[in-house]
Amino acid sequence: MIARTPKGSSEGATEIRAEAVSRSFGAHAVLRGIDLEVLRGQIVAIVGASGSGKTVFLDILTALMRPDRGRVMVADHSRPGSPLVDLLALSPEELDRLRMHWSIVFQRNALFTGSVYDNIALWLREHTEMPEDQIRQRVRESLKAAALDVDDVIRKDREELSGGMAKRVAIARAIAVRPKVIFYDEPTTGLDPIISGQIHELIFNNHHESGDGEARTTLVITHDKELLRRVRPRVVMLHQGRIAFDGTYEEFTESRSPVAEEYLRSMPVLQARDESLPAWGGRARTRVK
Repeated sequence: MIARTPKGSSEGATEIRAEAVSRSFGAHAVLRGIDLEVLRGQIVAIVGASGSGKTVFLDILTALMRPDRGRVMVADHSRPGSPLVDLLALSPEELDRLRMHWSIVFQRNALFTGSVYDNIALWLREHTEMPEDQIRQRVRESLKAAALDVDDVIRKDREELSGGMAKRVAIARAIAVRPKVIFYDEPTTGLDPIISGQIHELIFNNHHESGDGEARTTLVITHDKELLRRVRPRVVMLHQGRIAFDGTYEEFTESRSPVAEEYLRSMPVLQARDESLPAWGGRARTRVK
């Protein structure tokens, strides 16, 4: 077990608030009026069976998709005091500034063709004024934080990476920007138990070690029961487009809700279903999760 008392955050400060968020595809309603508030510094796991709307909800929270109804309020760390702003009301330029403080680790990692160094350095080159020597140092620090042998991996090409190595590079890229919020989309799908355990450690450590001394917020979409056991997040379960459970890990595992009990039994099967996914490819959009 790696859980410990969560680090402090600005007490009561809201990082993300979804209000009556709904989304349908044709006649199929995927999200049916979701209300969820995530406080700064929390680590939250969003779980639920395939088709429950997890990935659609993540896409709406990160402004990759618009809801049909409802809104999402998020803390804007580009402004003094980090006020809450409505994602739907932001201009493209304002949204870009907001996203400077976010990172997303995609299910299939979304590494582009090229070296590990370039995958991590590109964002820093394009969005900061850091000189190349500082970028090089930041890349090395991030790879080390992702438990990688820096000198061994830094010049490797994407196609040379194993599944576990590619996932850690994706995490290194995410933390290199020192984000206030990290979103993970099924971070251990397709990985063996040993590598998955290493990813659990990275998620936990990177949540608690933000690099700037301020609270970091983490949201994880997952089927990984062992990740929940080790990290002990707040658990939010979606079922038929609604929140069926919201509470601590302990409350989740002890729940007498038939829906929660059935999902807990099925989690290992759901986690194993996508083990044939490639380590580095682009993000699939063929399923609603």
